[in-house]
Amino acid sequence: MITHKTDLHAACLQHDCKMVNFAGWEMPIQFQGLIAEHHAVRTNAGIFDISHMGVVSIEGPNAKKHLQQLVPSDLQRIGSGEALYTVLLNEKAGIIDDLIIYDKGQNENGDNLLIIINASRTAIDIAWIKSHIKKNNISIFHYQRDHILLALQGPNSKTYLTNIIPEININMPKFNHKELTINLHSQSKKSKVFISRTGYTGEEGFEILLPSKDGIYLWKELIRRGVTPCGLGARDTLRLEAAMHLYGHEMNENRTPLEAGLGWLVHLEIPHFFIGKDSLEKQTKEGINKKLIGLKVHGKAIPRQHYKVFSNTDEIGEITSGTWSPTLKEPIALAYISNEYAKIGNEVEVEIRNKRHPATIVKKPFYRKVS
Repeated sequence: MITHKTDLHAACLQHDCKMVNFAGWEMPIQFQGLIAEHHAVRTNAGIFDISHMGVVSIEGPNAKKHLQQLVPSDLQRIGSGEALYTVLLNEKAGIIDDLIIYDKGQNENGDNLLIIINASRTAIDIAWIKSHIKKNNISIFHYQRDHILLALQGPNSKTYLTNIIPEININMPKFNHKELTINLHSQSKKSKVFISRTGYTGEEGFEILLPSKDGIYLWKELIRRGVTPCGLGARDTLRLEAAMHLYGHEMNENRTPLEAGLGWLVHLEIPHFFIGKDSLEKQTKEGINKKLIGLKVHGKAIPRQHYKVFSNTDEIGEITSGTWSPTLKEPIALAYISNEYAKIGNEVEVEIRNKRHPATIVKKPFYRKVS
C-alpha cells in the first residue's frame, strides 16, 4: 500500500515518468527509459529523487561514542566534514541495514551527526538506534517532511553543480561533505544546503539535502541545463554494475559483513564494544561457508534474485541481484555460493526458467569508472 509521496512527486510527473510502489513510497521507476537514463549517468549526468530515504540527525554529548556501539567501523577514523559507509548489526552480526554516517563536527549540543538510511528500513533502524541510545541529552531527529534529498551523478555532475552553487569547493574529496547557508536563487531566502560527495552509481557524484522549495528549484534547474532525470530502474542497473549492495538482496539480518564481502567495514581491533563483535571474531577464526561473488552469464538470458547456481549437478548457491548490463552489454549478477567454488575464473551454471546457462565467476566490480 502506497502511503507516501516525496515533495518532488508533482515535478517528476511533469516529465511523464512511470511511478511504482517502493517501500511504501510512490517513486519514479523511469522517465525517458532505463537504458537512456543509465547511459546519461555514465557519460554526462543524471539526477535522482531519493527523498524517500531516511535522514536522521543525532546530536548530543558523546553521541559519536554512543553510536560506535552499533556499528563495526571505527568512527574515530572520520572527523568533521568527513563521512563513513558502514552497517548496523544485530547480536549475531547480521546486517540490519547499511548506512552513511556524516560527522558534522560540534555544535552547542555536542557531537553533531547525520545518517542516511534505506527507505525500507527507516522505521526499523530508528527504533533500533533509540533502543540502544537512551540518553536524555541525546536528540535523535528524523527529517520526514519539508526536505528533499537529491543524487546528482555522472562525470559532469561537478560542473553542473558548481555552475548553480559556485560556493561549493569543487575539490571536496570523496566522502567529504559541507553545509552552506546560501541564497540558491534570487527568489529564495537564505537556507542551509547539505552537500556530500557520495553516491550509489559508481560515478562521480553528489548527494544534496535541502529545503523542499529549494530542492524543487534545483531539480528543475539541473534538468533545464541538460541533466537527465532518472528513476529507480537506472539506479539499480548502475549500482549493480558497480557491485554495490542492495538491502534485501545482498544484505539481510542473516548475513554478516564478512559473508557479504564487506569485511573492510569491520574493525575488530578497535578497543570498544559494538553489537555483533563477538560473532564476527568467532567467524573470523572459523571462516565463512558462503561468499558473495560476481557472475557474467553467457548468452542473453538474464539472471534474477533467487535463481539457483550449480556446479555440475551440485546446487552451490543462488543469485541475489541480476540484470542486463547496459554498459557491458551482457548479463551480470551477484550471488552467494559455497566458499569452495568461489574462485575467480570458475565456470558454473545458472538455472533460468528451468534451463541451465553457463556463467563465469569474475572480479567485482563489473564496471569501474575511468579516472
